Amino acid sequence: MSDEDGHGAIILVVEDVEETRDGIEVLLKVDGYRLIPARHEEDAVERARRERPDLILVSSGGRGTDVIATAGRIRKRAELGEETPVVIFCLQTIPQGAEVEIGKNVHITRPDNFDQLRGFLRRLLHDLPPRP
Repeated sequence: MSDEDGHGAIILVVEDVEETRDGIEVLLKVDGYRLIPARHEEDAVERARRERPDLILVSSGGRGTDVIATAGRIRKRAELGEETPVVIFCLQTIPQGAEVEIGKNVHITRPDNFDQLRGFLRRLLHDLPPRP
């Protein structure tokens, strides 16, 4: 990560709908993040191994348990370790505006607006230990 407020951090964005992925990328680039787009699990694992992201953001409207399992496999298969936060964005199964930690550094969020997501990502990236 390049500085203490998360700017310049590398975020792997996993989303199978191109328009949604592009929209997330545009909004997060404004905050100075470097983004790695991925369409699906295999693509995400390959890119994560190469780029070593600071955070994985999985955006999906799929079943919660499937998305959570996929996100966990991406982190594990890419050998990123539990210190790399995983954020699952916009599952319908949690209350709007909520953030829930469901495992070691795995979070579900359904923000009321994009500024809440940006603030949540900033907090997670700020709390990460410096890279070796």
